[in-house]
Amino acid sequence: MTKLLITRPLPQLVQDAAKGAFDVTVRTETTPLTVAERTTALRDFDAVLPTLGDQFPAKAFVEKPRARILANFGVGFNHIDADAARAAGLEVTNTPGAVTDATADIAMTLMLMTCRRAGEGERMVRAENWPGWHPTQLLGMHVSGKTLGVVGMGRIGKAIAKRAAAGFGMKVVFYNRSEVNDLPFEATQLESLHAVMQAADVVVLAVPATPQTHHMIDAAALAVMTPDSYLINIARGDVMDEAALITALQEKRIAGAGLDVYEFEPKVPAALIALENVTLLPHLGTSAQEVREQMGLMAVENLIAFFDGKPVPNPV
Repeated sequence: MTKLLITRPLPQLVQDAAKGAFDVTVRTETTPLTVAERTTALRDFDAVLPTLGDQFPAKAFVEKPRARILANFGVGFNHIDADAARAAGLEVTNTPGAVTDATADIAMTLMLMTCRRAGEGERMVRAENWPGWHPTQLLGMHVSGKTLGVVGMGRIGKAIAKRAAAGFGMKVVFYNRSEVNDLPFEATQLESLHAVMQAADVVVLAVPATPQTHHMIDAAALAVMTPDSYLINIARGDVMDEAALITALQEKRIAGAGLDVYEFEPKVPAALIALENVTLLPHLGTSAQEVREQMGLMAVENLIAFFDGKPVPNPV
């Protein structure tokens, strides 16, 4: 029977589905694979279902692996060198679609929490430092009617923009490398990243992590934002120069930031933690029971199709 390694525990529904088709080993740890574990995974298993942070760089495929497919759990696959994997004879798949709405919801959560200073308020209450209501306490930005700038108008970017436009009456501007037409809401595509950063009251990053997007939000991009604007990142941590962001926040060159991802995740710089005008979430983008189940079942469907000799539904 085909041997499958699942690199971290998944929802029971997913594990049961996998066990119905494969000889499954579920690694019990919730931390990323070590180099030794990665070597074992590729050498001793026919298939691997890896998760975020399980690194499969080009050097992992120097020796011809037994494994024939990496069925990634998640839409982002920047932890896998897909070209090197394919060159070594492995298929690589992911789980798009299932993550879209949940990730868009987290973007809206971060936007509201940050602009309305909800994190600061909760910390005040929990520390028993709340003196009671008064008219100028924790005044934030009312997001309704403001301008949202979306960087990356793919599935998730569109879902965020739709929520912002329909629910909050926000004006939407966006930057995308290719032209985007026929959106179901009013939006204006601007000619450059900097144009969007400058025009928006709230900028949301929704681009995939690729060599082209690494540090695309650098000191120069942050410098064109206005002092009363906010930055939200639900993409990947390394699309942003974290050190440049910290400097911009410390110098109050932007009003605040809401982050679900970090450049050196799970490490979060002490300088970020010390800032009150930042909302910090522990990568909650897809953290809903039914969403994680859908992601896992998509990964299993990719595996079943592959070993049945059919085209995989979601090749990367």
